[in-house]
Amino acid sequence: MDKNLVSGVQTSSNGIASVKIADDVVAKIAALAALEIDGVSAMAGNYTSETIDRVSPKNLAKSSKISVCEGKVRVDMSILMKYSYNIPATSKQVQDRVKTSIQSMTGLDVTDVNVRIAGITMPE
Repeated sequence: MDKNLVSGVQTSSNGIASVKIADDVVAKIAALAALEIDGVSAMAGNYTSETIDRVSPKNLAKSSKISVCEGKVRVDMSILMKYSYNIPATSKQVQDRVKTSIQSMTGLDVTDVNVRIAGITMPE
């Protein structure tokens, strides 16, 4: 199996269906979910929600690392936060949103979402 693919197996009534989801897809889901949280200004590398669609999914790997083993997903991500937001509370919201988004969109079980605060952005 290609190391860049995650195997999320879904069996149909005749027992011959499977779905493979690329790690890059899971990384993009994680990044977009994190950017939905108020207080998160960008992914590390300055990827904002406006630029995510224009950058290569491979570039997202710089801010989100996805590890998959036997249908279990571990996410390590780096974000930039806006100044004056509570870091622990915002990080918890990011963890919850990323986990929920990946699980609902892929059916994979998310075991860990580790958030690294790479910096604080100041208002202009």
